[in-house]
Amino acid sequence: MRVLLLSAYHAPSHAYWAQGLQETFPHWHWQLISLPARYFNWRIRGNALHIAYEYQDLLVQQYDLIIATSMTDLAGLRSLCPQLAAIPSILYFHENQFSYPGNEVQSNRVEPQMMTLFSALTATRLVFNSHYNRETFFAGLGQLLKKLPDCVPANLLASLTAKADVLPVPLADQAFELDCHKSGKPSFIWNHRWEHDKAPERLLAALKLLTQTQRDFSLHVVGQQFRSQPSCFTELQQLLQATDTVGAWGFQESRETYNHLLASSHAVISTALHDFQGLAVLEAVAAGCIPLVPKRLAYPEWFPDAGYGSYETDAGLEAQALAEAMLAVIDGAGQPCPDVSSMSRTAQAPAYERLILSVAGH
Repeated sequence: MRVLLLSAYHAPSHAYWAQGLQETFPHWHWQLISLPARYFNWRIRGNALHIAYEYQDLLVQQYDLIIATSMTDLAGLRSLCPQLAAIPSILYFHENQFSYPGNEVQSNRVEPQMMTLFSALTATRLVFNSHYNRETFFAGLGQLLKKLPDCVPANLLASLTAKADVLPVPLADQAFELDCHKSGKPSFIWNHRWEHDKAPERLLAALKLLTQTQRDFSLHVVGQQFRSQPSCFTELQQLLQATDTVGAWGFQESRETYNHLLASSHAVISTALHDFQGLAVLEAVAAGCIPLVPKRLAYPEWFPDAGYGSYETDAGLEAQALAEAMLAVIDGAGQPCPDVSSMSRTAQAPAYERLILSVAGH
């Protein structure tokens, strides 16, 4: 089988998923076309134009199936490349444009939302990486459709809902094979993008409370960094250095080093306001870390019995809840690490294969 794999905004999680598909089904022929994850508004608006004209030699080849991320303007691409119009397609949602904390760069969400709507209408099947993602997409789409002045098809939402599935991004089998060693003083890892939607200021507030207890611990603050990042990281680093609790700091270039941090950390922390699956947390849990995550977003799907109190509109209360959860881990009273082996590539492969073959008509 020949599959055209389109990733119009090739962020690390998207690349991880695309690589996983190709490694899980190496007997199929994969043609990956990806674009850099930068200039969000232009990438969303212009990816079909660029792909259609830059990759004409690849797009005229014969394919049994198209798998595209929801960042891809599938409707626009098919209009520019009619030879793609009749090929069955899967639109995969790593995120959706209806549930995302706004910022200056991505403040106007309507155009990305409409692009995703048209792509969803043209796709054979829609697949979301979590039920939370699916639910917030359709809730947001319903609100958008109510705002449109007229000429909105009555069955639009129902037709999309009927072809929607949920399949998470699988974790690499190697994530479960690390040599875990949870010895020494308690250690925590916060391993997320250094951006506003991961709410690092809540981590700082929790650390201010925890350091007052005079407990002995260390914290690794790692993850993808950008030229512009929340100012609280400077204060956070200063606090950790002043209290001798700083561990690894900044983006880890070596995957081996990063894996060592996961394998040696006792717990993984999230303070996110936005996470549609939480791959970084899931990888850490696969390495034996206790998940200290707020009871919101996709987290309750994976860890129904874990997490700390969610106070999304009250950062102070949430910082206190996180500090108490960290204190429990330090004192040996934390909850056990959940089993996430059902999310490995090996475990998820049959479901992905059934989906792909059914859409392709094989």
